[in-house]
Amino acid sequence: MTKSTAGTSGKSGQVRSALGSLAPVAPMLILISCVVNILALTGSFYMLQVYDRVLSSRSIPTLIALSALTAALYLFQGGLEVVRGQIFVRLASRLDRKLAAKAHDAVMRLPLAGGSRAEAMQPMRDVDTIRTFLASAGPIAIFDMPWMPVYIGFVFLLHPLLGVVTLAGALVMLGLTFATEKMLKKPSVQATTAATERFGLAQSCERNAEVLRAMGFGHNLMKRFVDANERHLKAQESLSDAGGGLSTSSKVFRMLLQSALLGLGAYLTINGQMSAGAIIAVSIASARALAPIEIAIANWKGFVASRQASVRLDKVFSALNQAEDPLDLPKPCNSIALEGLTVAVPGSQRIVLNAITFEVKAGEALAIIGPSAAGKSTLARAMVGIWTPMRGSVRLDGASLDRWSIEKLGHHIGYMPQEVDLFEGTITENISRFAPDPASADIVAAARAADVHEMILRLPNGYETRIGDRGTTLSAGQRQRIGLARALYRDPFFVVLDEPNSNLDADGDAALLRAIQAVKARGGIAVIVAHRPTVLQAVELVAVIGNGQLTAFGPRDDVIRKATTQGTLANKNPMPQAAADAAG
Repeated sequence: MTKSTAGTSGKSGQVRSALGSLAPVAPMLILISCVVNILALTGSFYMLQVYDRVLSSRSIPTLIALSALTAALYLFQGGLEVVRGQIFVRLASRLDRKLAAKAHDAVMRLPLAGGSRAEAMQPMRDVDTIRTFLASAGPIAIFDMPWMPVYIGFVFLLHPLLGVVTLAGALVMLGLTFATEKMLKKPSVQATTAATERFGLAQSCERNAEVLRAMGFGHNLMKRFVDANERHLKAQESLSDAGGGLSTSSKVFRMLLQSALLGLGAYLTINGQMSAGAIIAVSIASARALAPIEIAIANWKGFVASRQASVRLDKVFSALNQAEDPLDLPKPCNSIALEGLTVAVPGSQRIVLNAITFEVKAGEALAIIGPSAAGKSTLARAMVGIWTPMRGSVRLDGASLDRWSIEKLGHHIGYMPQEVDLFEGTITENISRFAPDPASADIVAAARAADVHEMILRLPNGYETRIGDRGTTLSAGQRQRIGLARALYRDPFFVVLDEPNSNLDADGDAALLRAIQAVKARGGIAVIVAHRPTVLQAVELVAVIGNGQLTAFGPRDDVIRKATTQGTLANKNPMPQAAADAAG
């Protein structure tokens, strides 16, 4: 499948396709709904028989027999309704299983496409919204609506005038349903937007709790959160007012209609046009005829929310849709090459790197240096495929990174970002990248390569020590060393380390140099974004980035000497002279 084909497939609606996969269960639900709705007439027939036959004949055995039969039918109806509800719950779970993995994939990929973290979590919330609605009474009402004509027809049989009144009432209720749809659409969108903004602010404050506490400006952000929360509450109030008002209106109208039918039925009975039992039968049948509409209106907020969630999910899945996994390529072993690489910030057209070209061969190490905000970390992200090039390409053994599946490419790449975020779990799980059945030897080898094995053994539970979300139980230096071990797990061919020694002491620096030498010795490639000059002792090549341009590239000593002589980074970064001293 080509990318264009994949995009087209995405536009057809993956949520709709997932819902369509539930269609084989529809005949069973239709059959159950048919039996349930036929049995719902039990009360009407019972009242007709009691008032018109039992009371006139004064037959106790007939009353007992009718009552026993009615009770049995009610129990059977109740059992079928329980089964029908359970089927919808199972269908909701099945739909969740089909969409949850795709939504989670979107959560991982949306931030890389320029979305905020709050927006990135929206697909998971959308799946929950759809599942919740599908397991509610709303879909059941939809299956009951086709049986409304049966109940209205039954009322017509009892008396045409009562049938006309019931039909008019049903039309009014349908009008209320359309009004509900129109009135809930805008408030529902506003509520979702406000909730996302509110969640994003809360998440940002949680992520920066230490900074807020240390510098005491949490109250400033609290004001922003209160304002966002106020907008969220107003949107929810508008949504609830619209939905609640219409739901109450439909309920009141239904009660008025039933009372009107009882009064009209009594009038017709007085005039001898129908029996007393028919009055109660009409009341029961008309209530059953209008119940699906009333239930639909009561659940319309959930219906609107789930429909909007479906649209959002389809848009996200379509935007993030990729081609099928390409052909498996041989394990890379020769080079990494950048060809005219131009990179923009995801979600914008602001170019950060422009026309970067160079090549690194197997067994070599490259240091990327330059002033702050020059684009060094962006280059690291692009080299491992995190950010997609606007123009140009990154080629691993001649194949551009998009010729590899993400999972297969990940086996050949080791990456450590500036800020090492570990996951809730054990050290074993974090180093092994949460592999389902990792080999102990591979984990220990990675830990030894990062010179963190002894430190791990001194922890309370060794490799099985749980480190908390983001590795909060470890120091910054320990997290960085664990992150380095994760990057070196199973000897990837291409290792990219972004400021790997920013939190390391002298022993950690020495271990890092040994790790880089080990990557080269086994025929791999190491790329290090460096601010501290000690790293340069282990590299052969240096690339200097300035203002998004590659200003110098070549052998370490030549580049450092030239940068020092020309003052390329003067007054911006002390790296050249310090690097010259370290290299010398």
